[in-house]
Amino acid sequence: MKLKELREDRDITQKELADVLNITQNTYSNYENGKTEPPYEIMKKLCLFYGVSADYILGLPKGLKYPER
Repeated sequence: MKLKELREDRDITQKELADVLNITQNTYSNYENGKTEPPYEIMKKLCLFYGVSADYILGLPKGLKYPER
Protein backbone atom coordinates (compact mmCIF):
# COMPACT_ATOMS: atom_id res chain seq x y z
CA MET A 1 0.00 0.00 0.00
CA LYS A 2 1.07 3.55 -0.62
CA LEU A 3 -0.07 5.01 2.68
CA LYS A 4 3.34 6.20 3.84
CA GLU A 5 4.10 7.80 0.48
CA LEU A 6 0.78 9.66 0.44
CA ARG A 7 1.21 10.83 4.03
CA GLU A 8 4.79 12.01 3.57
CA ASP A 9 3.89 13.84 0.34
CA ARG A 10 1.52 15.96 2.44
CA ASP A 11 4.02 16.49 5.26
CA ILE A 12 1.76 15.15 7.99
CA THR A 13 2.63 12.84 10.85
CA GLN A 14 1.08 9.49 11.59
CA LYS A 15 -0.44 11.04 14.72
CA GLU A 16 -2.05 13.87 12.75
CA LEU A 17 -3.57 11.45 10.25
CA ALA A 18 -4.68 9.08 13.00
CA ASP A 19 -6.50 11.99 14.64
CA VAL A 20 -8.28 12.75 11.34
CA LEU A 21 -9.32 9.10 11.09
CA ASN A 22 -10.29 8.96 14.77
CA ILE A 23 -7.95 6.05 15.49
CA THR A 24 -4.74 5.68 17.50
CA GLN A 25 -1.33 6.40 16.01
CA ASN A 26 -0.34 2.79 16.72
CA THR A 27 -3.33 1.48 14.75
CA TYR A 28 -2.46 3.72 11.81
CA SER A 29 1.19 2.68 12.00
CA ASN A 30 0.12 -0.95 11.72
CA TYR A 31 -1.78 -0.13 8.49
CA GLU A 32 1.18 1.76 7.05
CA ASN A 33 3.64 -1.01 7.92
CA GLY A 34 1.41 -3.78 6.57
CA LYS A 35 0.89 -5.45 9.94
CA THR A 36 -2.89 -5.09 9.61
CA GLU A 37 -5.25 -4.07 6.83
CA PRO A 38 -7.45 -1.01 7.25
CA PRO A 39 -11.15 -1.84 7.40
CA TYR A 40 -13.49 -0.62 4.67
CA GLU A 41 -14.57 2.54 6.51
CA ILE A 42 -10.99 3.63 7.16
CA MET A 43 -10.01 2.88 3.55
CA LYS A 44 -12.92 5.00 2.37
CA LYS A 45 -11.84 7.89 4.64
CA LEU A 46 -8.27 7.60 3.35
CA CYS A 47 -9.45 7.74 -0.28
CA LEU A 48 -11.53 10.84 0.41
CA PHE A 49 -8.78 12.50 2.47
CA TYR A 50 -6.14 11.99 -0.22
CA GLY A 51 -8.46 12.34 -3.23
CA VAL A 52 -7.36 9.03 -4.74
CA SER A 53 -9.01 5.72 -5.55
CA ALA A 54 -8.69 2.59 -3.42
CA ASP A 55 -7.04 1.00 -6.47
CA TYR A 56 -4.21 3.52 -6.14
CA ILE A 57 -3.78 3.01 -2.40
CA LEU A 58 -3.80 -0.75 -2.85
CA GLY A 59 -1.25 -0.55 -5.67
CA LEU A 60 -3.50 -2.19 -8.24
CA PRO A 61 -2.73 -1.69 -11.94
CA LYS A 62 -4.37 1.08 -13.92
CA GLY A 63 -7.11 0.24 -16.35
CA LEU A 64 -8.98 -2.40 -14.37
CA LYS A 65 -12.50 -2.75 -15.68
CA TYR A 66 -15.65 -2.30 -13.67
CA PRO A 67 -18.38 -4.91 -14.10
CA GLU A 68 -21.22 -3.99 -16.40
CA ARG A 69 -24.72 -4.16 -14.98
